[in-house]
Amino acid sequence: MGDTGKKLLITGFEPFGGEPLNSSWEAVQKLPEQIRSYRLTKLRIPTVFGRGSEAVLRAADELSPDVILCVGQAGNRAAVTPEVIGINLRESRIADNDGNRPGNVPVCGEGPAAYFATVPVREMAAAVRKAGIESALSFSAGAYVCNDVFYTLLHRFHGTGTRVGFIHVPPAAEQAKEGRVCLPLEDIVKALTEAVGALG
Repeated sequence: MGDTGKKLLITGFEPFGGEPLNSSWEAVQKLPEQIRSYRLTKLRIPTVFGRGSEAVLRAADELSPDVILCVGQAGNRAAVTPEVIGINLRESRIADNDGNRPGNVPVCGEGPAAYFATVPVREMAAAVRKAGIESALSFSAGAYVCNDVFYTLLHRFHGTGTRVGFIHVPPAAEQAKEGRVCLPLEDIVKALTEAVGALG
């Protein structure tokens, strides 16, 4: 079997902000079960502060994955953007799906200001670009639920053998609105496939 035993926990979010769907989960659920040496376990998580990360941690406790890769939708981005850094801040412009709207609150009281992703973000972005899809590094995952999950996982798995990453993807073409950037869903799926293939 060799490396075929590597386990990847990959997550996408439920719709939020009144949207009928979320491109992150729409794409994640269409990924193959195996990408190179990684066997994928897919998980849909709530767009709720605290609850989203708790769902990932529960699944990780059961799976003991080699890598956790979370995917979120960024409504204003045209590129697929691996996140470089997660910050210890909850600052919400809109309410989450449980009506929470925290401001100037740490994700984790005893945690440092920030953590860097532990997956090869530059190689992942390069692999997506090589496949003909726009990709760039992002140095801000925001301070909404995406960053909340990302930072929580980086804190929990800091210094362990489990690597953690986060990728923001544009809305899917099915979510197109006037003046809104979006990508065909099949391109988002292709981008995520290439990014996973670059995990090493």
